[in-house]
Amino acid sequence: MTATIAIQQFSEISDDDCQALIQAAKAALGDRLLILGHHYQREEVFVHADVVGDSLKLSRVAAASKAEYIVFCGVHFMAEVADILSRPDQIAILPDLAAGCSMADMANLAKVERAWRELSEVIDPDECVTPVTYINSAADLKSFCGEHGGIVCTSTNAKHVLEWSFKQREKILFFPDQHLGRNTAYKTGIPLEEMVVWDFDQLMGGLTEKQIKNAKMILWKGFCSVHQMFKPDHIDAFRAKFPEGKVVSHPESSFEVCQKSDYVGSTEYIINVIKDSPDGSRWLVGTELNLVKRLAEQNRDRGTYVHFMSPTICMCSTMFRIDSQHLLWTLENLVKGKVVNQVQVPEQIAGQARLALQRMLDLNI
Repeated sequence: MTATIAIQQFSEISDDDCQALIQAAKAALGDRLLILGHHYQREEVFVHADVVGDSLKLSRVAAASKAEYIVFCGVHFMAEVADILSRPDQIAILPDLAAGCSMADMANLAKVERAWRELSEVIDPDECVTPVTYINSAADLKSFCGEHGGIVCTSTNAKHVLEWSFKQREKILFFPDQHLGRNTAYKTGIPLEEMVVWDFDQLMGGLTEKQIKNAKMILWKGFCSVHQMFKPDHIDAFRAKFPEGKVVSHPESSFEVCQKSDYVGSTEYIINVIKDSPDGSRWLVGTELNLVKRLAEQNRDRGTYVHFMSPTICMCSTMFRIDSQHLLWTLENLVKGKVVNQVQVPEQIAGQARLALQRMLDLNI
């Protein structure tokens, strides 16, 4: 039996040398392989993706494909979703298992279950609270939502998911990203005074009984480490220098940033807004650096300027862990018939998670 090739054998290979080797491995695997590339992925890995997009789109494309191996160049929760939605004969792989998500890590199952128990001291959450988890979360939290009549959302469909959720019950517990929850709820007409933040490090989330009873939105105290870097002052400085410029931000940014932005939407939305803008326009973009740099390059020839919102360089550091060397290591093992770094969600978790995902997909958004 062929032995697994160790990752250490690839650590000294340069990015340039990796490129041709990756192409050769892809050719050897043919249509048995599908490489998925998230928009935030570093360029030297992104160029090898067969399909690019956001996490849910990529997982759905993979599930509909004939590929045996789904190599997800993203982060752990994305590979989990790919495994949950894919067929039993498909294998989901993450080139580096250390590629996680700091936001997703802020809401683990133990903390959410404790919050549910503490809420039950004031209200009956199974009667009056719909749990909603952002797709940027672990599979067991999606399973929790499935079990408790809840649902999953993306940054694209969050508004419609909240509207559905309020039809089920009068309150929403939204995790793990407070900013997406707040920005979306405000767009649906929920006033800020009817939103509270659940601090998972404090008893009862740091809230009083009255605050819990009066709240429509209970927002988990989580955030994206990249999008929290963007500040209203960055927008003010841009407008002072380029009064004709436009600002587009991802809804994981703070409420204040989104309120000052001309456009707010998902990664796909941001890409399309800039792509469809007039030649020669100028944009300040509040989202991950690799995507912004790619947008700047793609739109340069038509005289369109794309600026990164923060003066501090910040990227998705966990996704950045997936490099050319890890991708090559993954593929060369597959060529030899060895699967490394498979991401497999246990069926007792996957079943309820699939239910929460299906509730979202049934909205046909």
